[in-house]
Amino acid sequence: MTKSSSQKRRGKSMKVVDAKVAVDLATAQTYSENVFLFVPNLIGYSRIILAGLSLHFMSYHPKYCTLAYVVSCLLDAVDGQAARALNQTSKFGAVLDMVTDRCTTSCLLCYLASAYPDVAILFQFLIALDFSSHYMHMYSSLVTGARSHKLVTSDVSRILWRYYNDSRMLFFVCAGNELFYVSLYLMKWIPTPIGLPGGLSGLTYAQLVAMVSSPIWLYKNIVNVVQLWKASKVLVGVDLVERANARIAQ
Repeated sequence: MTKSSSQKRRGKSMKVVDAKVAVDLATAQTYSENVFLFVPNLIGYSRIILAGLSLHFMSYHPKYCTLAYVVSCLLDAVDGQAARALNQTSKFGAVLDMVTDRCTTSCLLCYLASAYPDVAILFQFLIALDFSSHYMHMYSSLVTGARSHKLVTSDVSRILWRYYNDSRMLFFVCAGNELFYVSLYLMKWIPTPIGLPGGLSGLTYAQLVAMVSSPIWLYKNIVNVVQLWKASKVLVGVDLVERANARIAQ
């Protein structure tokens, strides 16, 4: 990253606020300016409730489970638009959104691990990759002074830059990834073939959707691997700079 682009990313970052001061400010909020009650954050809470409902129905009612899960995922595209339209963007909302995404997907993967015990280790790996890549990416963004984990420049990673800076691309990949997991869930509940001609005659709707969405799922996890690797390099680079500065100061 060039010096100018690095300065540009850090220039708009917020000053560090003492943790006790931040807690006191959050406690003393008024209803006219309460971040907890911002519209996009209320949408975020509804996503959590719907995700909880989907988990409740997951083991015995696939229709209710799928409906609640899909609506929760679709609302992920609404909260960001509401935040920008109402000028209610917040760090709390951004983290709430990411945590909800990670937890919702991981809970479904836990169920899939029990539904497909022969490949349970694959689902366990996907959970670990998803959490570790996003945590390290978020932390590396914080230590380099970025205002958001989505502010990735092309000189750091062209793959991540395309993924995070095109909202349509981000929605398409995330939706396709979730669609793949939902189709794997429904494959355990839908045994009836749809009767397509040729070699596809034995496929169910869920199997067909899984086949179509599998390339998107693969791409999403390639992005996760790249994200983990790039974040690791950023953190190591910060370590090297801090160690060099410490030697100079001695």
